Amino acid sequence: MTSAHRHALNGIISSESVGAGHPDKVADYISDSILDKCLEKDPNARVACETLVKNNIVVLAGEVTTKANVDIKRTVREAIREIGYTDDKHELFSARNVMLINLLGEQSSDIKVGVDAKKSDGKSTSEQGAGDQGIMFGCATDETPELMPLPIMLAHKILRELEKIRKNPGDPMSKWLRPDCKSQVAMRYENGVPVHIENIVLSTQHRASIGIRNLRNACEAFIRDVVPAELIDGKTAFFINPTGRFVTGGPEADAGVTGRKIIVDTYGGFGRHGGGAFSGKDPSKVDRSGAYMARWVAKNIVAAKLAKRCEIQVAYAIGEPNPTSISVNTFDTGTVSDAKIVAAVKRVFSFKPADIIRTLDLLRPIYRKTVNYGHFTKPDLPWEQINRTAELKKALAEISAAKA
Repeated sequence: MTSAHRHALNGIISSESVGAGHPDKVADYISDSILDKCLEKDPNARVACETLVKNNIVVLAGEVTTKANVDIKRTVREAIREIGYTDDKHELFSARNVMLINLLGEQSSDIKVGVDAKKSDGKSTSEQGAGDQGIMFGCATDETPELMPLPIMLAHKILRELEKIRKNPGDPMSKWLRPDCKSQVAMRYENGVPVHIENIVLSTQHRASIGIRNLRNACEAFIRDVVPAELIDGKTAFFINPTGRFVTGGPEADAGVTGRKIIVDTYGGFGRHGGGAFSGKDPSKVDRSGAYMARWVAKNIVAAKLAKRCEIQVAYAIGEPNPTSISVNTFDTGTVSDAKIVAAVKRVFSFKPADIIRTLDLLRPIYRKTVNYGHFTKPDLPWEQINRTAELKKALAEISAAKA
């Protein structure tokens, strides 16, 4: 047995996704809507917006320092309306009914001085530093066209299609589907290859007008249309609304908080996560920009066919421009050693926060589109581009030639 096969995935990996109407995603969408509104008028805005939703109340907390004049109340209501909570006759939580508690303040001067690109007492450099300490991970694998793990991509796909159905008035299911929903896919791997779906879980909010048997039949039929048929057989189990009735949903049923779905946002548990959430944070926060950068680098490594699977870890200290560490793990799938790949990565990419922001053009209102169905699944986002493969190959060739 080869080293690669010894380290290959064998067994079951489950990944979940949640829909746009899930309470935590409602909170994420509100936070990133406020961020985008600030960046539309002030690209240098500093935003760290946390949202709590419960019943008909939206609570905002955190720090916003900006020259932009943002109508916070209107932004919150627009975000809720876009998600689909508009039935104020039957739902406690709706765009028109919500009350707002705004506890947003300005960024601490102690944090600001560490991030700003200027010298200060106690700071070792005049460069822009990281907004906080932390570790960020990036992951890529060649098992899907998006270079993402298959279980999380299928979990996202199920809910993305369910949202299309809900918003299509010509589809019979739209008459009873509501915004809150969750999915989960359990995938069996053999020697690193996804071969079979063990089970699929779907829970969707619905109107009382639909019976559970009809709901389950309709949902299983649409799932079978979405998921590749070769991964499903008679042994694949379907768990659709396992508790039966799911009429009361969204923030009326459960509290939602920004940043609680970080595994849904990233790799579905296939790759590691440093712990920092993304939504509501401007790109000076390396929790967000550093994770996007790590994904971009990992994706380019796999796209260059330097490895079939890759995970990168980057670490920062607050106020420091250079990362405190960079490491690469290709899980014995690399064409060269991980040490050589790290050396090539350091030649091709700069992980300084200011360089990340400039290279990926992050001072733009692009963050609402990241909220639902994964931050690493949309092909038009800058960190999803595979535009550094040639440079990586050239750097590796030069490193190998120098050591020959």
